[in-house]
Amino acid sequence: MTDDISSADELDPTWWEERYRTFDRMWSGHVNPSLAQVAADLAPGTALDAGAGEGADAIWLAEHGWRVTAVDASQTALDRGAAQAAARGLEVTWVQADLRTWTPAERYDLVTSHYLHAEGGRGWAWLAEAVAPGGTLLVVGHDPSDLDGPVPRPHLARLGHTADHVAADLDPAQWSSIEPRVIERPHRHDGAEVVVRDAVLVARRR
Repeated sequence: MTDDISSADELDPTWWEERYRTFDRMWSGHVNPSLAQVAADLAPGTALDAGAGEGADAIWLAEHGWRVTAVDASQTALDRGAAQAAARGLEVTWVQADLRTWTPAERYDLVTSHYLHAEGGRGWAWLAEAVAPGGTLLVVGHDPSDLDGPVPRPHLARLGHTADHVAADLDPAQWSSIEPRVIERPHRHDGAEVVVRDAVLVARRR
């Protein structure tokens, strides 16, 4: 399937719930490569997965010793993740919430988010605020340079962001490092192997 997001209500939880109900499974079930790479260098602690979808990242983190809170707009997606976690004997806290307004009640050693869309102009500062002292922020999105790429993503013209856009929401005085980058990765689309670009921001809080 493609990442076609065209409805005027694409950030509404109801829209996402209906989209997940349309498919038996929407995503691959594999951890996002950027998360596996970043987390490999970290000591397990508490983690927040914002926009967790069907829970592949949250489950991977739990398998590697993290205490994970997974938040998504779709209860159907979360139920699928919870079933997978239970089948593997893993504990994850699953939270259904509208990420346009939801605010974490605590801070985490790792805050990770893949392919959110700044949730209707909310920006990224709220994710940064959820990172505990000494913790790590990872935000990954489809880079706008992929607008005319091999995988149709017309929503990037309206909802795409660069890693520099995310970095602009961070106060440099609060972070020991802020690293925006564009990473190319292989992707299977319509039976062919193509290359897509991710906007990746990794930041370490002081």
